[in-house]
Amino acid sequence: MNQNQLKKALSKLPLGDVRYFDSIGSTNNEALAWATGGARDLSLVIADEQTAGRGRLDRKWFTPKGSALAVSIILRPAAGEKPHLTRIVGLAALAVADALRTRSLVSQIKWPNDVLLNGRKVAGILVESVWSGEEVDGLVIGIGMNVLKGSVPSAELLQFPATSLEESLGPLVEREPLLHDILAGLIALRPHLGSDSFISSWEKALAFRGEQVQAEQGEGSLAAGKLLGLESDGSLRLMDEDGKSITVRFGDVSLRPGK
Repeated sequence: MNQNQLKKALSKLPLGDVRYFDSIGSTNNEALAWATGGARDLSLVIADEQTAGRGRLDRKWFTPKGSALAVSIILRPAAGEKPHLTRIVGLAALAVADALRTRSLVSQIKWPNDVLLNGRKVAGILVESVWSGEEVDGLVIGIGMNVLKGSVPSAELLQFPATSLEESLGPLVEREPLLHDILAGLIALRPHLGSDSFISSWEKALAFRGEQVQAEQGEGSLAAGKLLGLESDGSLRLMDEDGKSITVRFGDVSLRPGK
């Protein structure tokens, strides 16, 4: 990633400060420390390489040098946004999906935090909070995207089949304009975070909607049913075989075997 090109690409966006690293352990760790120290709203941590990137549940995120997008965005939620912080992962996912749409790619959001192309994971999102007493003072949104083929881990390391933008767009994908479009989308969507139309847009982009799925909720707990959509807080809404509604607030979703 070219730092000068990056600065030029982002120059017209209403961002806070930007910290760029050729290599870093984790952009989210850097952003969390910076947010605790008073970073401004929409400040960014960007890295060309991550050596200790993290996904949900402390899973490793593979970010080899020069082949992926790794960025963490610091948000300072306004009073009107604080009742809707559980929707932030959807905000990031929709921004990624919109940036892909401008490149004529139709993606889906695998609840809660993955973006799929052709049924395979191309991007992941990790949202973490910074607290001040009992109030959320800031959020860090980590976005990792597989851009070139070399960013896709080997099959034995994958929790879910993965792909890269190169497989759909060829090897000349530029990361700087891609990041610009994701950030511009997030900024444009943010005022609508609390609206019904926001949830509707998120629902329309859901992977496996109308299909039989299961959600692994940890410690062997499974929720299974037909994926109907989302609750107002961004939780997943299923319908079991008896027609009973099930709300899933945490879990990894996959198609139900044999269905």
